[in-house]
Amino acid sequence: MSGDVERQLIVEEVRALREKRNLSQEELARRIGFSHSTVKNIESGYRVPTREQAALLDEVLETSGTLGRLEARIRAVPISPGFRPFVTAEADARTLKTFEHTIVPGLLQTEDYARTLVEVYPGLSEDEVAARVVAKLDRQRVLDTEAPPWLWAVVDEQVLRREIGGPAVMAAQLAKLAEFAGRPRVTIQVLSAARPHIALLGGFVIAELAKQPTVAYLDSVLEGQTVQDPGMVEMAAVVFDTIRTDAFSRVESLELIEEGVRQWQQRTAS
Repeated sequence: MSGDVERQLIVEEVRALREKRNLSQEELARRIGFSHSTVKNIESGYRVPTREQAALLDEVLETSGTLGRLEARIRAVPISPGFRPFVTAEADARTLKTFEHTIVPGLLQTEDYARTLVEVYPGLSEDEVAARVVAKLDRQRVLDTEAPPWLWAVVDEQVLRREIGGPAVMAAQLAKLAEFAGRPRVTIQVLSAARPHIALLGGFVIAELAKQPTVAYLDSVLEGQTVQDPGMVEMAAVVFDTIRTDAFSRVESLELIEEGVRQWQQRTAS
């Protein structure tokens, strides 16, 4: 569902065709009118070419429209364009650090909670809603592998209190959070809602990889943005370390989550 096959095919095709024509990345970038970093990111799989870039690459590399067709298939995947470049990094990450100030992080959502969030998007058909939910749940498989990434999640305290889908959905969602918090490679911390903090303006995720530069995803009301600029990624890491330091401890956070489960269960029963 994530378009990983098409993404890898683009990587292999661009690299192979460029080398076949004895072109450097710099020369290919010059011929299509984009920066060297653009070609480098496309060949590393961190960036999917835009429709315009795919067409230019097809022209310069003399394909029969292969790259354009692959880009169109990726574009059709039910994941926002801004997040697509981050999907591979998330799947390959050694460590994931995520912060959310309004909702439960996507990797930790239950199906009902995720569906409730997707259903509020305007103009989606039932099939499109179902496809987006499946795509989101498919990403969660990375946490169930034999060697999952280390996950450090910080959530604002309001996340535990904001009703999404009704009391029963919230009770199940917080119970899932508590279950994840008990896993050896997962740390969940709650940030007090009693005072303002530096990350109130938006959620974000940082993916640290073994053999590639660290990547960040910045969420927004539209489609968000995958960030690879070292300075911006470093600043995201500084922000995360700041809020992590200010958050409740792991034990205190689990107690808050479990108390939230009980409160939502009581509301379900009433």
